[in-house]
Amino acid sequence: MGQYRKKSVVVEAVQWFKHGDHPAVKRRPEPYMQDCPGVCDIGEIETLEGPHLVRSGDWIITGVKGEHYPCKPDIFEATYDAV
Repeated sequence: MGQYRKKSVVVEAVQWFKHGDHPAVKRRPEPYMQDCPGVCDIGEIETLEGPHLVRSGDWIITGVKGEHYPCKPDIFEATYDAV
């Protein structure tokens, strides 16, 4: 089994904290909002793999083909450097 290094790619990203921070993050549809009455810092984003949950503090990354996906803050910090 060989070893491989991930290719270096520059991506756009924004940290999401609330609805309105990124246009790709939508409010979760009913009945998922039952446990989150009123203002909720949980959203949903459509990815190439299907819908994913987004929580306050997650990063929204725009991939090389314009797709969006969420990334937890600790993973983002370990994987990406500012350019």
